[in-house]
Amino acid sequence: MRERLLKVLVIGDLGVGKTSIIKRYVHQVFSQHYRATIGVDFALKVLNWDHKTVVRLQLWDIAGQERYGNMTRVYYREAVGALVVFDMTRLSTFQAILKWKGDLDSKVALSNGRPVPAVLLANKCDQRRHGLCPKLPKLENFSKEYGFVDWYETSAKPPPPALRDKALSHSQTGPGVDLGHQCVLSLPRDIQEVAHLAGSL
Repeated sequence: MRERLLKVLVIGDLGVGKTSIIKRYVHQVFSQHYRATIGVDFALKVLNWDHKTVVRLQLWDIAGQERYGNMTRVYYREAVGALVVFDMTRLSTFQAILKWKGDLDSKVALSNGRPVPAVLLANKCDQRRHGLCPKLPKLENFSKEYGFVDWYETSAKPPPPALRDKALSHSQTGPGVDLGHQCVLSLPRDIQEVAHLAGSL
């Protein structure tokens, strides 16, 4: 059995939900209580990639204010992928996306010199009923234009029981995956794609 350790960054402005996404993905938990990350935090997710390979995803949760400091170069080192997160209800966090992407591209690259693959995550899609930013462009076009490998709407917040049952009944991952929300169900696929595109397997 082969093992691969892959470092994936999770970056974006303060309060976009990076830590909540990671906790939901790794531990299947969600908390309403917000505590800003200071510096950097870590989480580990083990994936059975195939019958020969186990992937250990080391998720680096970079504090939202770190883009203004000098430490991101250290934090980004040896990363093979990145999730760039914004809050769909706050236009300012979307406007900061290209600054985060630029910071990433200027400070780290793959061993072959290519940019680190980045997936754009539009978080808090569960709040759609409250109204999203009206000025958001078509994210498919935006992600292609600015070099993201893909984009996804997501949410770390679990839906009400009725919605959860409906989501699970339509999920191809089966009832054993306690993720519920359709947006969250796509997250493992996001990160696996980043790892695959990085050429590390």
